Amino acid sequence: MRAGRVPLGIQLDFDASSYQLGRYADFLWQLREQLPAQYRLSITGLLDWTRTGDVATLNSLTGTVDELVVQTYQGRHSVAGYERYLASLSQLRIPFKVGLVQGGEWDVDWQRRLQQSPYYRGEVVFLLNP
Repeated sequence: MRAGRVPLGIQLDFDASSYQLGRYADFLWQLREQLPAQYRLSITGLLDWTRTGDVATLNSLTGTVDELVVQTYQGRHSVAGYERYLASLSQLRIPFKVGLVQGGEWDVDWQRRLQQSPYYRGEVVFLLNP
């Protein structure tokens, strides 16, 4: 960290298995207890967390996690057929963003659909280092 800059929080990028969300949530609750209250906690998440994982567990993270950034890419490319996962994001009751990869695919019709959710906070573009 450069002198004079104050961190606002941390973002964890951990690809927990959809079937292990409970264990990951336990870890996040413990981390939040140890993290000073002024710091935000953001996590990245996999597309299938809301489709094959336990959405109730994700929603239980309200007050623990400040935002979830759902990744629509793997590595340097958009996930093929990412659109089939997006409808399940409407079940989220925690603030979330959609993570896009630089130069990847994004259907702006989904942006309009997701804006129907009061928990949707927009998109984040993950930049690639050439």
